[in-house]
Amino acid sequence: MRAVEVGARKKRQRQNLRNVAIVTIGLAGVIAVAAVAPNMFQLLGRSGALARLKYHSKTVLGRLKQKGDIEFEERNGKRYVRLTKRGEERFALEQQKMTLDEVRPRKWDRRYRLVMFDVPEKRKKTRERLRYEMQDVGFLRIQDSAWVYPYDCEEFIAILKADLHIGKDVLYAVVEEIENDAVIRTHFYLPPK
Repeated sequence: MRAVEVGARKKRQRQNLRNVAIVTIGLAGVIAVAAVAPNMFQLLGRSGALARLKYHSKTVLGRLKQKGDIEFEERNGKRYVRLTKRGEERFALEQQKMTLDEVRPRKWDRRYRLVMFDVPEKRKKTRERLRYEMQDVGFLRIQDSAWVYPYDCEEFIAILKADLHIGKDVLYAVVEEIENDAVIRTHFYLPPK
């Protein structure tokens, strides 16, 4: 396997662990530090790869603290962790992603949700994270800065814009028709015209 692929896979694994930690702490409210790691892996399920990553849980909490997503507090001699305001925003984003993934209408309303953005080069990491989050949810990239999704996702985009602080750089549109949409319909298993 190429070094680039290995690096990308490790980055995805770290991101997944951080997301699971945020969700675990968010669902619990305040949780003892010793309880975070077992709960994270119950949420993910046990597999050989995940079991080997268990030792990363302490460093995951350290990185979340460093980014300002969580804070530690002492109570009765025990150490607890809870989400900060920033962590709560990340938790809301993760909840919205899970909702989009789980709740799809039975019948498509024959409208596309088009997300277009123009994030400046000086905020390249933000632009890359925006693309990653949309791809992770299932959006289809139709041009570099134009992505499409066939179901309502306005709340997800609003939370994502707030989380990334890019409100004015992202445009959300609901469109009735896209020219030559056969590829889009095939990708999302939508009925033909």
